[in-house]
Amino acid sequence: MKRQIFLPITLSLAMVTMVWAGGFFKVGEPAPPFSLTSVTGDPVSLKDFQGKVVVLGLFHICEPCLIQGTNLQKVYDATRGQNVAVVGVNSSGDSQADVLEFLSVFPVKITYPYLTDPDQVTDNLYGGGRFIPNVYILDQNGVIRWQRVGNMDLADHTAILDEVNKLLGTSSGSTAL
Repeated sequence: MKRQIFLPITLSLAMVTMVWAGGFFKVGEPAPPFSLTSVTGDPVSLKDFQGKVVVLGLFHICEPCLIQGTNLQKVYDATRGQNVAVVGVNSSGDSQADVLEFLSVFPVKITYPYLTDPDQVTDNLYGGGRFIPNVYILDQNGVIRWQRVGNMDLADHTAILDEVNKLLGTSSGSTAL
């Protein structure tokens, strides 16, 4: 009996969360600009990637973010040499030392730019925080064309690559891992 009640409640909460999250994300609108510092100390601005398809991941220090960050590394590897930028942001305000420690436990070495956001600018701009990890795909003009929130099944590397390839005008099989 408890199971029969629990499942509809869980599904209802998930639907409410998705509807609520829908109000935060701006598919079809220009991506909000930001400038941050990478874990290696380099300044990075979203404007630096103008003219490229951008895969932007907003993360905290958590297991789902580790999984999604690993997915983005697969996307980065598969799109190397193409007009694509992959960028990760620790949007929760964690220190550079904590972020570097977190990155050290990933099952793969993260080689795409990974930024720290001590003031949580990106969390505020992109409506994160409540829904992590977030993945956005921006077109070559900086418009948000695709986003997924907190569900790695809907935003695994193959789903991301399919969307990137649509924006690049290439077939989905050309860069799949």
